[in-house]
Amino acid sequence: MDWTKMILPIASGFALTVILMPLFIGYFQMKKYGQEIREEGPKWHNVKAGTPTMGGLVFLVGSVITAIWVGLWQNVLTPSLLILLFVLMLYGLLGFLDDFIKVFKKQNMGLTSMQKLIGQIIGAVVFYLVFLYEGNANTLNFFGLAVPLSIFYGLFVMFWLVGFSNAVNLADGIDGLVSGLAIISFATYAVIAWYQNQIDILIICLSVIGALGGFFLYNRKPAKIFMGDVGSLALGGLLAAISILLHQEWTLLLVGMIYVIETASVILQVISFKLTGKRLFKMSPIHHHFEMSGWSEWKIDGIFWLTAFIFSLITLIICLN
Repeated sequence: MDWTKMILPIASGFALTVILMPLFIGYFQMKKYGQEIREEGPKWHNVKAGTPTMGGLVFLVGSVITAIWVGLWQNVLTPSLLILLFVLMLYGLLGFLDDFIKVFKKQNMGLTSMQKLIGQIIGAVVFYLVFLYEGNANTLNFFGLAVPLSIFYGLFVMFWLVGFSNAVNLADGIDGLVSGLAIISFATYAVIAWYQNQIDILIICLSVIGALGGFFLYNRKPAKIFMGDVGSLALGGLLAAISILLHQEWTLLLVGMIYVIETASVILQVISFKLTGKRLFKMSPIHHHFEMSGWSEWKIDGIFWLTAFIFSLITLIICLN
């Protein structure tokens, strides 16, 4: 796939999102639907109350439409591409239902944790069955070492998709953070997919990059719209699925280093408080700790993006050599 054809999915995803987003924001503003702010969150976030949310729905639509038409045009609408779209849409649907309940009930509670978990596991199981149908082995690639896991690889797939779906969701707490991080993550996997000549996976990566670029115009500080669970859950699940189909599962530990750190900060905070009654951080996930330490949202964004970029470069150096 030459570079001129690679521009098309980026441009299409970007254009669709930029065109549809003002209409979406206008509808939410007209109906006075907006984000409810957590009472335990930073007090200065109260000014964001009422900001339209569920913006992830728009860039998901842009990504899916683009990936399908480009896949048809390039004659690569393969089972791999279709199962990735399935993961994107199912996890997006779970996030949509969660956001829908929050927005229309005017409270910061949506689906229960168990309801979301069941949906995420179902998505992972379907993905795994297609993965096996395509002739892939139950083998985990760990830094170049093939580790046969037999049926336990299916458990790994469930853990990977559910875990990173929730990890990206945890990282989505300040303006522009996850949209920037996700662009870096998908760009990294686009390079690996291109290197492996997996054009179907490359197309969905480029489609998402373009759509996220369009979304970032409205999500950067001060955000005109938030991503919502509909976007973050879908992005996390898709990243995990892509890492598996590229047979580079371990790479997500580096490419997704910020997501891992965000999740670890929550886990450590809970453990510390239960065991000692003390908190390790002023607030978790850790981006809120830095906020409450006086860092601006732009400073947090910039440092987190730079960190993600460095770890992604390290990943590419390892993978492409």
